[in-house]
Amino acid sequence: MELKDAVAVVTGANRGLGRHLAAQLVERGAKVYAAARRPETVDLPGVTPLRLDVTDEASIRAAARTASDATLLVNNAGISTATPLIAGDPDTVRLEMETNFYGPLAVTRAFTPVIEGNGGGAVLNVLSVLSWLHPANLGSYAATKAAAWALTDAAREELAPRGIAVSALHVGYMDTDMAAGVPADQKADPADVAGQALYGIETGLPEILADEVTRHVRQSLAASPNAA
Repeated sequence: MELKDAVAVVTGANRGLGRHLAAQLVERGAKVYAAARRPETVDLPGVTPLRLDVTDEASIRAAARTASDATLLVNNAGISTATPLIAGDPDTVRLEMETNFYGPLAVTRAFTPVIEGNGGGAVLNVLSVLSWLHPANLGSYAATKAAAWALTDAAREELAPRGIAVSALHVGYMDTDMAAGVPADQKADPADVAGQALYGIETGLPEILADEVTRHVRQSLAASPNAA
């Protein structure tokens, strides 16, 4: 997909990876709707702030009406609560699933006819290495990302005939607020990750693996479960 003159909607664009994605899209010549629950927190030059709460259907529908010229959707908004599945608060588990799975699903459903009506385009879902690696202390988050991986694969097949390519970005820890407690040497630069993501969209990659840990874990999925 050519990003120059594309019209992108980036959810969670007020900080972290989403902010880098929005900024780099502008640099590449795209029109960018920088979506956030509180659009007044978007301070990037050259973007159009857009109110969008991925857990609010009315907000999603209104955003799709406003961004009626969209050709690219980046489902970046998400939360991580460090909640285990068995001992954790079930309401928090549900909130994480509502935000990280049902949110991208609802936004994609709303923007599919928009993108198709504008001649086709692409969807990028920001996932995680924890789509495939499921530590107990992050069980809720991992479950949502595993579900979002399935969503991405199924949507890719369903939307291809409608002229919409669907890609997944998988990455480990990044130097953002979500991973503030992680040592710096274990975190990827979100600006670099954003660059890899946009290259993947441009070249039509179905999966974008943004760091060495993620590439290693992805490769290990093909190994025998009894392998060392």
